[in-house]
Amino acid sequence: MNPNVHVTAHGKKVVTVIPGDGIGPEVVQSAQGIIDAVGAPIAWEECHAGAIIFKQGFPSGVPQETIESIRKTRVVLKGPLETPVGFGEKSANVTLRKLFETYANVRPAREVPGVKTPFSGRGIDLVVVRENVEDVYAGIEHMQTPGVAQCLKLISRKGCEKIVRFAFELARSESRTLVHCATKSNIMKLTEGMLKRTFEDVSREYPDIEAQHIIVDNCAHQLVKRPEQFDVIVTTNMNGDILSDLTSGLIGGLGFAPSANIGTDVAIFEAVHGSAPKYTGKNVINPTAVILSAVMMLRHLGEFEGAAAIENAMLVTLESGVLTRDVVGDTGAASTTTFTEAVIGNLGKTSSTWRVRDYKPLRLPRVSTAPDFVKVAQRRVAGVDIFLESSLGAEELGTAMEGIAGGSPVTLKMISNRGTKVYRPTGAMTDVVDQWRARFMLSDSSDNLSDAAIADLIERIGANHRWAHVEKLQEFDGEPGFTRAQGED
Repeated sequence: MNPNVHVTAHGKKVVTVIPGDGIGPEVVQSAQGIIDAVGAPIAWEECHAGAIIFKQGFPSGVPQETIESIRKTRVVLKGPLETPVGFGEKSANVTLRKLFETYANVRPAREVPGVKTPFSGRGIDLVVVRENVEDVYAGIEHMQTPGVAQCLKLISRKGCEKIVRFAFELARSESRTLVHCATKSNIMKLTEGMLKRTFEDVSREYPDIEAQHIIVDNCAHQLVKRPEQFDVIVTTNMNGDILSDLTSGLIGGLGFAPSANIGTDVAIFEAVHGSAPKYTGKNVINPTAVILSAVMMLRHLGEFEGAAAIENAMLVTLESGVLTRDVVGDTGAASTTTFTEAVIGNLGKTSSTWRVRDYKPLRLPRVSTAPDFVKVAQRRVAGVDIFLESSLGAEELGTAMEGIAGGSPVTLKMISNRGTKVYRPTGAMTDVVDQWRARFMLSDSSDNLSDAAIADLIERIGANHRWAHVEKLQEFDGEPGFTRAQGED
C-alpha cells in the first residue's frame, strides 16, 4: 500500500471519486455500492473533471479542488470523461495522468465465464503494462509548413527504467513468470530502441522471470494467433494504447477491461471504455470494467481480502448467466442495477471452476529523480539538421544549400524529404512535399560545431529560404545520437 494514503480518524482510507460523464456515474455508483457492501474500509471524497468542467470554462477539464483532493488522498476511482476530438482542449484523462506522473498504465485481460468469444477456452490471462506519460502522447506538435505536421516522439531512459522495472515487479507480485517487451526498435532505433536496451539491461536483475523482446507488429499478430502464450507485455505509450484495446477484444470487449494508472505517489483506477452518452440514464451499461478497476484499487490499498471477495462474486455472477446487453443483446439482459445487486448477493461465494489469482503487495520501483538521469563523459556536436520549407526541387535546393555552406566549417551531406534521401540523387523515384531536411556535417571530424557557427548558418539560410526547425547532431561518449535517412550512407 502507498504509505501516503490518507486515513480518517475512524481508520477508513479516503479515495477521491470522480463520477465522470455520460454513463460514468451509473457504473461508478455500482462499484462504490459493492465496495461498501463487502465492508472495505473506504471513505469517498467526490470531485469532478471532464465535460462539466470544460463547460465552466476550465481549458484543462480538471479544477483545482480536484487536484487538491488527489494530492491529499493519492488514490482515485474515476468514471469515463468526455474529451473534445480533434480540436480545443486537451484530454482531461491524459491531463490527470500526467499531472500526477502515473507513469504505468496496467491493463489486465483475462477470460471470464459466461462471455463467449472466438478465444473462449484458450486460458487468456495477461497484463499489458503501458508507459503512460511519454512518447507521442507528450502532444508536442507543430505545423512545419502549411501542409506538413510534425509530432515529437519523446522517450527517456528514466521513463523506460521506471516502466520496465514496474513490469517485472508486477510479474513478481502476481506470480507471473514471463515478460515480453514489445517495441518497433527495428525502425525507430533510438526511441523504441531505448526501451529495448533498457529492458535487456534491467532483465538481468530478475533472473526468476523469463524476458523476451518482440517486435510490436508481431506481438499483435501473435496475440490474435496464440494469445495464451503471453503473461506480461511491457511497451511504449502508443503501442500500449493499441495493444491493450486489442487484448480487451479477446475477452469480450471494453466492458470487461479494467485499468490502473499507477505512479510513485498517486494511482488512478478507471475503466477504459468511453462515456457512451446515448445510453446515459438508461440503466443498461455493463459495470464490470469499473468494478474490476475498483478491485485493482483495493489491492493497491492492501485490501486483498475484500478485493478477492468482490472478484469471486463477479465470477459467480457471470457464471450464473447474469449478463448485460453488451453480451446477450436486449433480450434477457440484466440492467446495471440488477447486475450490481447480483454481485452483492454473491459476496462470500466462490466459483467452483474459475480461480482468483493470488496477489502479493506490489513493490513500486524507486528510480532517481535527477533530471540528468543519464550522464556522459564526453559529448560533441558533429553537425546540424535544418528543416526547411521550400517549393524548389531537390536539385535546385541542394545546389543552393551547398553554396550557402561554402566558407563555413560545415558541408552539406544530404537533403531528405519525409525521411528519404533525395539529394544528391540516388536514382530512387520519390514523391516530395515542401518540408526538407538539410544535413550539414563538420568538415573536420575532430572539431566541435559551435552554437555561433550554427547561428551563422541559419542566418545565411534565412536570407533567402524559410527554415522551420533545427536539431543538433550530437555524439555522446563517441556514439552518434542521430540516425541516417533512408538511402543515406
